Amino acid sequence: MKKYLSLALAAVSVGVQAQTVNVICSVQAEWCNMIGTVYARTTGTKINVSMKGSGEALAQLIAEKENPKTDIWFGGTGDPHLQAAEQGLSLEYKSPSLTQLQAWAQQQAQQSGYRTVGIYSGPLGFGYNTELLAKKKLPVPKTWNDLLNPELKGEIQVANPASSGTAYTMVATLVQLMGEDKAFDYLKKLHKNISQYTRSGTGPIKAAARGETTVSISFVHDAPGEKIHGFPVEAVTPTDGTGAEIGSMSIIKGARNLDAAKKFYEWALTPAAQEMAAAAKQFQVPSNKAAKVDANVPDFKKIKFINYDYAKYGASAERKRLIAKWEKEVNSLPR
Repeated sequence: MKKYLSLALAAVSVGVQAQTVNVICSVQAEWCNMIGTVYARTTGTKINVSMKGSGEALAQLIAEKENPKTDIWFGGTGDPHLQAAEQGLSLEYKSPSLTQLQAWAQQQAQQSGYRTVGIYSGPLGFGYNTELLAKKKLPVPKTWNDLLNPELKGEIQVANPASSGTAYTMVATLVQLMGEDKAFDYLKKLHKNISQYTRSGTGPIKAAARGETTVSISFVHDAPGEKIHGFPVEAVTPTDGTGAEIGSMSIIKGARNLDAAKKFYEWALTPAAQEMAAAAKQFQVPSNKAAKVDANVPDFKKIKFINYDYAKYGASAERKRLIAKWEKEVNSLPR
């Protein structure tokens, strides 16, 4: 943190009228807090940070459409950002920095008509508490099917896809991996083993780390941060294939502080800003090609990825349909 503050404190322009930027932040709290502190101190801009999961963030932006109180939305899974773009909630903006970004980040921008951009990527997988697994004499789950083990009844947590981009990524991943009918049959069977559907996508991995659940379905980059804090947690990606999020960033249409929003956007695409993720113990792959990749970041070359269709599953109608189907056919079932 000190490094980032000392680097750019000199950048604060003397005598410039202080700007304000209102940010919805959909990454983990430690990262949101670091962004807020560093950005304010290094630019002299007043920054108001509101933390919300990506599903909740999208709901707020829809509710505020006629009178937006948010200038920029930072982080969270890309599907809701694509939906915001489709619904005209975000502003078309072509950053001069686009060519410095990874191909997947540029593709996210193109697919949205330049209304959102990829800022990081991370794979979906399973977190597990090593001590609890050993105590219960359970094997490490390595495939999606392994989560249906009857011995895991009440031992798994995942978020609710209506409020969490992480969980929606899981539903969309399974539909693409298995076909829709088989995916929903799978989700119904999995339901019996779920103890709780949390509001936020990071809730389950935190619960696994703290021994409140044995297994979580989470983005695997959330596990090393918990491990660094001394918790007995590991993560794996399913060998039969998985999806990945493209964490995104969008400027809100009708933003009251548009100039300040664009400055924040450009700052967030720089290598130095993206390297703050690892400093906040968040281990996604950064989108700027020049950003250093921390050793804790999962090696994408060793993961079996499905060919995730971000355009299709990022469309509002498809998300709405799949979530409604999940609510009706899965979440309504007894456990």
